[in-house]
Amino acid sequence: MIAGIIVGIIAGAIAGWIMRGEGYGFIKNLVLGIFGGVVGGWLFDLLNIEWGGWIGSVGTAVIGAVLLIWIARRISK
Repeated sequence: MIAGIIVGIIAGAIAGWIMRGEGYGFIKNLVLGIFGGVVGGWLFDLLNIEWGGWIGSVGTAVIGAVLLIWIARRISK
């Protein structure tokens, strides 16, 4: 659980940096990273892509979080 929170924080921070928008803050980065991990995991399962290890977990969560930010920005326009 602690590792998942750490991955979420890292992934949310990286996704916020990649998407360059308004700052999200610590809690929103954490939530974004955790949900990004779920979305990224679902997407990778759908595409039959396996990416293991610590780096793979962070990468999957970052990709999912970036996708979530992109969708949220499209909906809010």
